[in-house]
Amino acid sequence: EAKLVVSGGGLVEPGGSLRLSCAASGFTFEHYNMAWVRQAPGKGLEWVSTIDFGGHATHYADSIQGRFTISRDNAKKTLYLQLDSLKIEDTAVYYCATELNDGTWYPPPAPGQGTQVTVSS
Repeated sequence: EAKLVVSGGGLVEPGGSLRLSCAASGFTFEHYNMAWVRQAPGKGLEWVSTIDFGGHATHYADSIQGRFTISRDNAKKTLYLQLDSLKIEDTAVYYCATELNDGTWYPPPAPGQGTQVTVSS
């Protein structure tokens, strides 16, 4: 059974940084493109970033371009998201998931499976 455990969230001031980690198990991590998605209070899921299975190609949402960096360590079966220059509007629960060929995320982000990032002064 595929399992993804996200960690690294917290409370940070505007302009601060955090590093999120997503530890994978139960599937062949290095065979899958991976994505970060987030959900702000009262809003729907928002795609943040994707990295291909080899870690060679990355894509970012316009809202975070230049501030966040996605990476992966296939040997450690871990996905990362470096969050820099954080803004109040980055406050959200952050999830990781595999990104399938049709663009869907698996497992589907669900309450309790993400990490809270709160940006506040």
